[in-house]
Amino acid sequence: MTVQEITDADFATEVLTSGVPVLVEWWAQWCGPCRQLAPVLERLDEERGETLRVVRINQDEQPLRAAEHRVLGLPAMILFRDGQPLLQLAGARTKATLDRAIDAALE
Repeated sequence: MTVQEITDADFATEVLTSGVPVLVEWWAQWCGPCRQLAPVLERLDEERGETLRVVRINQDEQPLRAAEHRVLGLPAMILFRDGQPLLQLAGARTKATLDRAIDAALE
Protein backbone atom coordinates (compact mmCIF):
# COMPACT_ATOMS: atom_id res chain seq x y z
CA MET A 1 0.00 0.00 0.00
CA THR A 2 1.25 3.45 -0.84
CA VAL A 3 0.27 6.67 0.90
CA GLN A 4 -2.17 8.63 -1.27
CA GLU A 5 -0.72 11.55 -3.23
CA ILE A 6 -2.95 14.63 -3.28
CA THR A 7 -2.78 18.00 -5.03
CA ASP A 8 -3.43 21.61 -4.08
CA ALA A 9 -6.72 21.35 -5.99
CA ASP A 10 -8.10 18.42 -3.99
CA PHE A 11 -6.64 19.46 -0.61
CA ALA A 12 -9.96 20.80 0.72
CA THR A 13 -11.87 17.65 -0.27
CA GLU A 14 -9.23 15.17 0.87
CA VAL A 15 -8.11 16.93 4.07
CA LEU A 16 -10.34 19.74 5.31
CA THR A 17 -13.68 17.95 4.92
CA SER A 18 -12.47 14.46 5.86
CA GLY A 19 -14.55 12.57 8.41
CA VAL A 20 -11.39 11.32 10.13
CA PRO A 21 -8.18 13.11 11.13
CA VAL A 22 -5.66 13.46 8.28
CA LEU A 23 -1.87 13.59 8.54
CA VAL A 24 -0.47 15.51 5.56
CA GLU A 25 3.19 15.16 4.62
CA TRP A 26 4.87 17.71 2.36
CA TRP A 27 7.78 16.10 0.53
CA ALA A 28 10.04 16.37 -2.54
CA GLN A 29 11.95 13.91 -4.75
CA TRP A 30 15.32 15.38 -3.75
CA CYS A 31 14.62 15.19 0.02
CA GLY A 32 16.58 12.37 1.70
CA PRO A 33 14.72 12.57 5.04
CA CYS A 34 11.44 12.38 3.06
CA ARG A 35 12.55 9.04 1.62
CA GLN A 36 13.42 7.85 5.15
CA LEU A 37 9.97 8.86 6.39
CA ALA A 38 8.02 7.19 3.55
CA PRO A 39 7.97 3.62 5.00
CA VAL A 40 7.07 4.99 8.44
CA LEU A 41 4.07 6.82 7.00
CA GLU A 42 3.03 3.75 5.01
CA ARG A 43 3.00 1.63 8.19
CA LEU A 44 1.09 4.35 10.02
CA ASP A 45 -1.49 4.48 7.22
CA GLU A 46 -1.87 0.68 7.20
CA GLU A 47 -2.21 0.38 10.98
CA ARG A 48 -4.55 3.34 11.52
CA GLY A 49 -6.48 3.21 8.27
CA GLU A 50 -9.90 3.32 9.96
CA THR A 51 -9.16 6.20 12.34
CA LEU A 52 -6.52 8.28 10.53
CA ARG A 53 -5.73 9.04 6.89
CA VAL A 54 -2.18 9.72 5.74
CA VAL A 55 -1.67 11.69 2.52
CA ARG A 56 1.29 13.42 0.90
CA ILE A 57 1.81 16.47 -1.29
CA ASN A 58 4.84 17.01 -3.52
CA GLN A 59 5.85 20.51 -2.44
CA ASP A 60 7.81 21.24 -5.63
CA GLU A 61 4.82 20.41 -7.84
CA GLN A 62 2.08 21.71 -5.50
CA PRO A 63 3.46 24.81 -3.71
CA LEU A 64 0.18 26.58 -2.92
CA ARG A 65 -0.84 24.70 0.26
CA ALA A 66 2.75 24.62 1.51
CA ALA A 67 2.86 28.43 1.44
CA GLU A 68 -0.62 28.67 2.96
CA HIS A 69 0.41 26.46 5.90
CA ARG A 70 3.87 28.00 6.30
CA VAL A 71 5.77 24.83 5.41
CA LEU A 72 9.38 25.99 5.41
CA GLY A 73 11.36 22.75 5.49
CA LEU A 74 10.91 19.17 4.32
CA PRO A 75 9.64 16.77 5.31
CA ALA A 76 6.85 18.60 7.11
CA MET A 77 3.71 17.06 8.53
CA ILE A 78 0.51 18.68 9.72
CA LEU A 79 -2.26 16.76 11.45
CA PHE A 80 -5.74 18.09 10.64
CA ARG A 81 -9.03 17.28 12.36
CA ASP A 82 -12.32 18.86 11.29
CA GLY A 83 -10.40 21.12 8.91
CA GLN A 84 -8.18 22.54 11.65
CA PRO A 85 -4.43 21.97 12.09
CA LEU A 86 -3.73 20.30 15.45
CA LEU A 87 -0.05 19.46 15.18
CA GLN A 88 2.86 20.47 12.97
CA LEU A 89 6.09 18.47 12.78
CA ALA A 90 9.26 18.94 10.77
CA GLY A 91 11.87 16.34 9.90
CA ALA A 92 11.90 12.56 9.75
CA ARG A 93 10.53 10.79 12.82
CA THR A 94 10.33 7.23 14.06
CA LYS A 95 6.95 5.56 14.01
CA ALA A 96 6.87 5.43 17.82
CA THR A 97 7.53 9.18 18.02
CA LEU A 98 4.82 9.90 15.44
CA ASP A 99 2.34 7.63 17.20
CA ARG A 100 2.89 9.43 20.52
CA ALA A 101 2.62 12.90 18.96
CA ILE A 102 -0.56 12.02 17.04
CA ASP A 103 -2.18 10.36 20.07
CA ALA A 104 -1.39 13.37 22.27
CA ALA A 105 -2.77 15.83 19.68
CA LEU A 106 -5.99 13.85 19.23
CA GLU A 107 -6.76 13.47 22.98
